[in-house]
Amino acid sequence: MMKRSGTADLLLHGGAVPSWLFNRMKRLALPIVEAIIEHQGKDDFLSRMSDPFWFQSFGSVIGMDWNSSGITTTVMNVLKQSINPVSRQLGIYICGGKGKKSLRTPDELLEVGNRTGLDGHHLSRCSRLSAKVDNTALQDGFNLYIHCFIVSDTGEWSVVQQGMHHSNGMARRYHWHSQNIKSFVEEPHTAVCGKNQGSILNLVHKKASPTKRGILKVVQEHPDKILKEMPRLLVPVYHHIKPKDVDMKRLGSILWLAQENETQKFEDLLLLKGLGPRTLQSLTLVSEIIHGTPSRFKDPARFAFAHGGKDATPFPIPIKVYEETIGTLKSAVEQAKIGRGDRLKAVKKLTDLAQQAEKGFVPNTNFEALVKKENRDSHIYGGRSIYGFAKPQNNVQLSLFES
Repeated sequence: MMKRSGTADLLLHGGAVPSWLFNRMKRLALPIVEAIIEHQGKDDFLSRMSDPFWFQSFGSVIGMDWNSSGITTTVMNVLKQSINPVSRQLGIYICGGKGKKSLRTPDELLEVGNRTGLDGHHLSRCSRLSAKVDNTALQDGFNLYIHCFIVSDTGEWSVVQQGMHHSNGMARRYHWHSQNIKSFVEEPHTAVCGKNQGSILNLVHKKASPTKRGILKVVQEHPDKILKEMPRLLVPVYHHIKPKDVDMKRLGSILWLAQENETQKFEDLLLLKGLGPRTLQSLTLVSEIIHGTPSRFKDPARFAFAHGGKDATPFPIPIKVYEETIGTLKSAVEQAKIGRGDRLKAVKKLTDLAQQAEKGFVPNTNFEALVKKENRDSHIYGGRSIYGFAKPQNNVQLSLFES
């Protein structure tokens, strides 16, 4: 069956991403996607795009506000502008967007069909139907204003779309993934989950079949009674990251591994020699975005500790680290394309070693000290946010993790 992989309820945030960050996001996103396709294939990338937890984590690792509705627009713009120029090589095409751009999705899919030999009319129909289901057949108070359709040259696809609530200042993101489509009009979802905000109108529920037989009957259900098998992502409305938002055991093992004296112990990481501890911290989180399994993305806020956030939450974007991460990953991907994949394997090894370290790792709870340290050191790494460049602060002692 075709599945809706999940939803995410998000706080509406204003403010554009500055060009100095957006351009870097594009330069980092492309080698991440290339590495995923190189290791796991195009279908795996589409599967990740249909996972609301992975999507949120990806947005965090490239420097977007970790719980903002703007993460949807930004991530899809970043991916469309970085992937589409090399779509023929990658075999991935991204159509649609926000507002008027979403209305052009069917025409863009027809063009994809002309370029790939896929049935563009069928893809356009899938696009329209997925939007209709979430906007009309399923009436939960959120009106769609973003619709993006991601398709591979094999014909598999994912949809990422977002609606705005008419009254409560929240946005809801919906994720779809094509798998042996059975029906768009009866039980197309494995879940319709979100914060319970009262009754909804669900005309694709199996109990609404009398309606489709000509009996004009409407079935209403509470969200928590509509197929609960799949997880949901409900991010908090507060903006700052709190300790409970982060798996400290996982983050702690990454910080431990990134320390230079620990890195040198691992022969597999010799190809990454020369990278400082702070860059290894970021690269390990990026590595997990590429290689991590779905269960690894339950705490998207953790990935904000790769490159911070545009509004300095939890700390300003460390430009020098960001650039070094881009350069390392881009170089590794380019070498892999010509049959020299050792450096890309070393990047993957960061994920493996960090996960191994978790097994016997005991973190303490000094989360605030970590945030203070990142902010204290931000100026060293060229820290920058929408408020300007980071300035030196008073020293803060950090004693965060013990192994």
